[in-house]
Amino acid sequence: MKKIIFGFLFLLSNLTYSQVITGENVAVTNTDNGKVRGYIHKGIYTYKGIPYANAKRFESPQKPKAWDGVRSSMVYGPVAPLLTPTTSVMDESEFVFNHSWGFTNEDCMRINVWTPGINDGKKRPVMFWIHGGGFTAGSSQELPSYDGENLAKKGDLVVVSINHRLNILGFLDLSAYGDKYKESANLSILDMKVALEWVKTNIENFGGDPDNVTIFGQSGGGAKVNTLMAMPSAKGLFHKAINQSGAMRSSILEKETTQAIAAEVLKELNISSDRVDEIQTVPFEKLSEAGSKAIRTVAAKLKAAGKEVGGFGLSWGPSVDGNVLPYQMLSKEAFELSKNIPLMIGTTKNEFEVFRGSVPASSTQEEVNAAIKKRYGEKADAYITAVKKAYPHAKKPSEMLDIDVMFRPGAVAQANDKAAMKAADTYMYLFDWQSPVMDGKYKAVHCMEIPFVFDNIARCEEITGGFPDAYVLADKISQAWINFARKGNPNHNGLPNWPAYNAQNTATMHFDNTCTVKPQMDKELFEVVAR
Repeated sequence: MKKIIFGFLFLLSNLTYSQVITGENVAVTNTDNGKVRGYIHKGIYTYKGIPYANAKRFESPQKPKAWDGVRSSMVYGPVAPLLTPTTSVMDESEFVFNHSWGFTNEDCMRINVWTPGINDGKKRPVMFWIHGGGFTAGSSQELPSYDGENLAKKGDLVVVSINHRLNILGFLDLSAYGDKYKESANLSILDMKVALEWVKTNIENFGGDPDNVTIFGQSGGGAKVNTLMAMPSAKGLFHKAINQSGAMRSSILEKETTQAIAAEVLKELNISSDRVDEIQTVPFEKLSEAGSKAIRTVAAKLKAAGKEVGGFGLSWGPSVDGNVLPYQMLSKEAFELSKNIPLMIGTTKNEFEVFRGSVPASSTQEEVNAAIKKRYGEKADAYITAVKKAYPHAKKPSEMLDIDVMFRPGAVAQANDKAAMKAADTYMYLFDWQSPVMDGKYKAVHCMEIPFVFDNIARCEEITGGFPDAYVLADKISQAWINFARKGNPNHNGLPNWPAYNAQNTATMHFDNTCTVKPQMDKELFEVVAR
């Protein structure tokens, strides 16, 4: 009898929590463009690939045409075309990250939603995820860590992610050639703003609160978070922000440069200014090639004139256009726009350093010191002293060389500037946890924290290893993100007290098997490498 009862309970549990529920009348809700149908998995209503906007090439995003009936929205939509089509992959890293390229189409403005309930009158916090890949690549579905089901379920909140225009399609500044192209320099950023407007209009139908929206993103997605914070027309569309490994450290391009690039693109395509509309029908591969040549040409001219080309180098990305983005990202005016937005910001311990060809893990102290001498020259001794102060508990000499000094200094600088405004709170973190996969090769690599944020260890065993300690840490980190989204404060009982950051206490949460709060330990290290 006990076995029968246990079997019945097990079956009931599967039916209640594990079954994929689908059907013509399942998970149907309204949007302002028409009804959509998703599916239910483990109690979470899931919608993928819903159009939030459309646009002609190089023109501003518009509201999609309404559809009749119920639109099936159960699979991810198209992703933005890549500058260079992918014809081969690196086997090991593709395995570790479990990366998916998706399928491309210029009509790529799509939104995905995960929610515990629809049409139920509840107002859950909304977490709006922005993918990485700089401003030229990536998508909402490229990594399994981006899946929002577990985070929505654990936090009783709504998770949203988007695809949007990228690279030359999102940033070619044709504003000099007609009013319909007036916003073309920052279309990629406009797409994100329009997606946030879609959330404001529609998210209550998905059980979300349009007045409690947190934007969060990693790498390029973190830089996009910063860009939205500096965008006047996006003010009021979000209420909290999380920047993961995406702090900007210097300027973005100015209009003089972006218009020069556009002129070179037209020249490469042999399109005169009075025939500029022809660019809308140029095959993407030809357009991309012309864009790359134009960037090289303008970069060479700037270099010859002794001019800088911005913090991103000369590449596709946001620019000061006087309209969509009137200010530099690090200007007082930009910070003033978002001074009342609580911010959580941080990086991983190793970021891209694991790919820089550092010394083997088995290297002796003498071999490591020689490598430091080769890289830092006369600053070698100062570097060794500073890195030992910053990370006094290193287990191997090789760990002295694979510490990130590219992403974190920008995060610290942004946190200092934000906290100095004495308005909304800032919280700083550093993700220290070391992955055991591939003999520990990937450490706390760029993107490593994302499975922990989304509570997706089981989906990301290739990069996390899937051992118990990863699940324990993911529970702590995901809850911190949930609490921050809910009330602007990441503290919870599973963590030591995490004070708001300021330049005096420099309080930094170190996420590891044992989580600790420390003052900034790497200030001298930053000074050494910046000299």
